[in-house]
Amino acid sequence: MAVLPIRITGDPVLHARANDVDEIDESLYALVHDMEDTMSQAPGVGLAAPQVGVPLRLFVYNWRDEDGELHRGTAINPQLLVSPPPLGDADPEEDSEGCLSIPGERFPLLRSHTALLRAVELDGTPYEVLATGWLARIFQHEFDHLDGVLYADRLPDAHHRAAQRVVRRRKWGVPGNSWLPGRDHLDD
Repeated sequence: MAVLPIRITGDPVLHARANDVDEIDESLYALVHDMEDTMSQAPGVGLAAPQVGVPLRLFVYNWRDEDGELHRGTAINPQLLVSPPPLGDADPEEDSEGCLSIPGERFPLLRSHTALLRAVELDGTPYEVLATGWLARIFQHEFDHLDGVLYADRLPDAHHRAAQRVVRRRKWGVPGNSWLPGRDHLDD
């Protein structure tokens, strides 16, 4: 398979609602496998199709929890139900989040502690996962990508302004920027 370029904030595909997947075919199999390779090489714990320039409602995830249990799958045309997010301020240690489309940056963001993911796996099987903690965060983050929302869009004002300064400093926020995991180094 192949490692795909990851689009950086400002690319229109990242800021628009993705289209439903109409058919699971060979091209979708190839896309999912390329996304898995890309996510692994980045490295990341989730990757949505719009992040690799494909406007489809699809994401992959691969995360091992603190007990060693592997949570891995493909979510095609997902639905996500979440509990209300907690009130208060995000903890910079516990609630810091990053994004492969805003590479190298992390900001604290409160997310719901529980999420119910309903989706279709690559073999066409519908499934449901009740997630808590970090897995719930991963699902919310990736699902947002399918609606054209990046985590920086959800940051409270002070952190949102800091994220926007980073985007301006790095000359992101415009169409056409991407990076290739395994090849590009995006350090300051």
